[in-house]
Amino acid sequence: MRLSKFPAVLPLLTGLAFALLTSTARAEIIRDVIYGHKDGLAMVMDVYQPSGDANGAGVAYMISGGWMSGIRMQQAYESMFVPLVDAGYTVFAIRHGSSPRYFVPEAWADVSQAFQFVGDHAAEYDVDPNRIGVSGISAGGHLSLMLGLYTDDNTKHRPAAVVAYMPPVDIRSMAGPNDNFPALNFDPILAPGVSPIEFVSSDDPPTLLVHGDADELVPIANSERMQAALKAAGVKNDFLVIPGAPHGLFQGEGGKRAASALLGWFEENL
Repeated sequence: MRLSKFPAVLPLLTGLAFALLTSTARAEIIRDVIYGHKDGLAMVMDVYQPSGDANGAGVAYMISGGWMSGIRMQQAYESMFVPLVDAGYTVFAIRHGSSPRYFVPEAWADVSQAFQFVGDHAAEYDVDPNRIGVSGISAGGHLSLMLGLYTDDNTKHRPAAVVAYMPPVDIRSMAGPNDNFPALNFDPILAPGVSPIEFVSSDDPPTLLVHGDADELVPIANSERMQAALKAAGVKNDFLVIPGAPHGLFQGEGGKRAASALLGWFEENL
């Protein structure tokens, strides 16, 4: 799969998110919760707790686009948190080691550690560790699928549901020298280990895929392949196609449908 340049997409996401954030979620925000350390740095997340009636469930949201991660991107994605927090979900906004310093395998290792931390400490936030979903956009969708589908001997906590927006699903054809996406500039021999299409199995959590059919950055074929694999394995799944939508946060009626599907999937499965 060929990816176009990402840097032009981030300003679009940022401006659009602020335009969509017309109301403020009734949340108490706990900043910079440390979930681990690496290279002498603290790895952190922010926790958005409902100030109204909490429902005991949580959503771990992957702050990632082009496997870049940071507070500016989190601000762009906050519009996605509003309906979740207002419905009583606690949102864990997880930031990982960012490209260009770190690569996809490091980003995956970070969010994996973060999710285990969330599960271990869920009770401190009045969240049931068995009722935590994951979601993200683009690279965040890729990492969400990895969290939902991958397990090993160190996996104590698994997501109860996944919502992945426009996710790359097979990194094997993408890894290697890449000027546009530095996070992909790693040894291709590691690519199968960060390709969620490789880890589909019958015990995977319910998974919703959302993709625009005009996406030229991450073509809709990614979600089509993933849904086919989930169906073949007998995993509960659904696939929402947003007609005419390119890559990025969905606008207008498409944005409303995508947000409604996100909330509906978690209400049904958490």
